[in-house]
Amino acid sequence: MVRSLKKAGCMCAALFLMLAGGLYAQRQRPVTITLASALPRNSLWGRSLDRIAADWIRTTNGEVTLRILHQYPGSEGEYMMKLRQDKIQGAVFTSIALNSIAPEVMALSIPLLIRNNGELDTVLREIRPILDSKIEEKGFVNLAWAKAGWIKVFSRSPVRVPNDLRRLRLATSPDEKELFDAFEQMGFQMVGVTIPDTVQFLNSGRVDAIYQSPISVNALQLYRMAGNMCSINIAPFMGGVLMSRVGWERVPERHRPALREIIRKAGLDFENSFQKSEEDAIADMKRIGGFTINEITPAEEQEWYRDIGGAIPGLVAKNIFNREMYQRIVGILENYRRSR
Repeated sequence: MVRSLKKAGCMCAALFLMLAGGLYAQRQRPVTITLASALPRNSLWGRSLDRIAADWIRTTNGEVTLRILHQYPGSEGEYMMKLRQDKIQGAVFTSIALNSIAPEVMALSIPLLIRNNGELDTVLREIRPILDSKIEEKGFVNLAWAKAGWIKVFSRSPVRVPNDLRRLRLATSPDEKELFDAFEQMGFQMVGVTIPDTVQFLNSGRVDAIYQSPISVNALQLYRMAGNMCSINIAPFMGGVLMSRVGWERVPERHRPALREIIRKAGLDFENSFQKSEEDAIADMKRIGGFTINEITPAEEQEWYRDIGGAIPGLVAKNIFNREMYQRIVGILENYRRSR
């Protein structure tokens, strides 16, 4: 009788474990996360994302698949809308697009505020945790920030000082409302153009100039229509890998730290290689021909800082840029510049 009870107990325990195992396996069905990117597969961003996708599959033994949609159509604003609708679960965004969920982010892109890599590194060390917290409050998860070079002015005719640019029709994304308003109030002729439409607008003569990363300009071959690049850094070009909280929570919790670390390391590798990639992109454009770098003089550089930089406090006062974050960055930069 005792043996029979023991045997029955063992059978029940085994049955329980089998059922529990089956339920666990059912809960751990493979997850697919779809992530969109505007740039081509063969770009630095594209290759980096493909490596991340391969690492996610390997690390999770196939439990989590990252599906990359390269050259995904639409503006960053449309990406954000699809992210909210769960049509995609993640996307690569610039700091300009991230502004739509955390206005403090736009302060990184204020023209001529942050001038070089040393200043950018110093600012990011202090404000990254604040920006990540602001983004998470809105229901998103920022998996990584990546410095992606510097925004430059590309134009049909040479631009050396601000008034040269004021004479041209300057294209910007319709999603970049703050920058559109800022440049317009400073007297520039602004035209709203999505990135996919930029080639058409340049070819038809509806715009004469753009501000964009040299790597993006090279990848999209925009230099063929706008072959002059002004040497001054307009603003840092920041990239971020953003996911919806809903999408991120589909990933089994035990895998999240490792997957986040894969993206973080990829972001660091991306940053480390980006300076050379930017130099290579500029060299490629020069090699093809019809492309000129307009190296400005120290006096011309100071004219940019006086003209554009001098107008920024007034735009902050009009709430075009977040006042609190602007003041925080200015304080960081003043301390940094005094120590140089």
